[in-house]
Amino acid sequence: MLQFSKYQGLGNDFLLLDGRDLAEPDQAFGLTPALVQRLCDRRFGVGGDGVILALPPREGGELRMRIFNADGSEPEMCGNGIRCLARFLADSDGDEPGRRWQIETLAGRIVPELQADGQIRVDMGTPFLQPEAVPTTLAVGPEGLPQGELEVGGQRLAVAAAGMGNPHVVIPVADVAAIDLATLGAALEVHPAFPARTNVHFVQVLSPTQLVMRVWERGAGPTLACGTGACATLVACHRLGLCEAAACLDLPGGPLWIHWDAASDHVFMTGPAEAVFDAVVAPSLLGDITDAPAEAPPEAGPGVSLEVKPEAAPNGAVDCAIDCAVACVNGCLRPEACASAEARARVAELLSGHSLDDLLAIATNSQDQRARARSDRDGDPAR
Repeated sequence: MLQFSKYQGLGNDFLLLDGRDLAEPDQAFGLTPALVQRLCDRRFGVGGDGVILALPPREGGELRMRIFNADGSEPEMCGNGIRCLARFLADSDGDEPGRRWQIETLAGRIVPELQADGQIRVDMGTPFLQPEAVPTTLAVGPEGLPQGELEVGGQRLAVAAAGMGNPHVVIPVADVAAIDLATLGAALEVHPAFPARTNVHFVQVLSPTQLVMRVWERGAGPTLACGTGACATLVACHRLGLCEAAACLDLPGGPLWIHWDAASDHVFMTGPAEAVFDAVVAPSLLGDITDAPAEAPPEAGPGVSLEVKPEAAPNGAVDCAIDCAVACVNGCLRPEACASAEARARVAELLSGHSLDDLLAIATNSQDQRARARSDRDGDPAR
């Protein structure tokens, strides 16, 4: 049984899975890249831009967030995703405005806060403006951030880069609507100037406090919004002298308010996140997934390498430290010694020992609790 809740932030939608009480969180739900791809498929699965796990903390935070893109890869962070996670936690636990969460991510500790109007304000931390931290091969330019010209599809584009725990390239243009996003976004994502690939943002400046942007997300393609991308775009445009340190960024899914605070050097993002529905995945959707699980990510900060690296095995043979989120996307590389075999066996035992009605009853009880919490919140003007 796989119980989930679907949330969206400005049209960027995610499947939320609560694993905060799990004893073995990194084998949670038998999640694999292939399963993520199937769940996120908008025709044959549930549909979504990604899957988010709420897990026990490792480094003194309140909980830990893992997020998987629709292609099964694991990014460092997602601004819209963490707002959706905060809204999910508030709905699940009945939290009041003013509630803050200390959430561990691959991009470091991120702190969202529930606002009185229901929006989520997130302290996104300090932007990364050194090339090695983005990461990018672009050199630091006169405006104090990585800058340069890149040739893509026969065009030379003036670009700037910034990191928000994940990499972003920002391209100011005169008319954002005229950009061939599918061609340029796909090419820039994998450009050699970005060794960990990159998110791509074209931005048009309407005024010093209003920008319009279009998004191509690494591992997801064109999306309606990108929270970390909006933050990186504000930072880049401010350094380039194109906007103020606080501005409204209009994305296809709606507006985000971004403020780069000079005193703390932190970037703050404010925007909505809303519940869509709660549900249980039919066991038949999960039945023939056979690849390896999405293993725990390496303990590393921005720019972590995702490649498969050879290591010396105890017997002297060459072994591989496999990052299943990348290497096993097209199938398990070690079916004879799959690390998820035990977890998958437990899932099979659960499915074989309960009828579908039993599983639905278990899930419904939890979903009813969350629905009542949302109903109480929405029905009380003081909340």
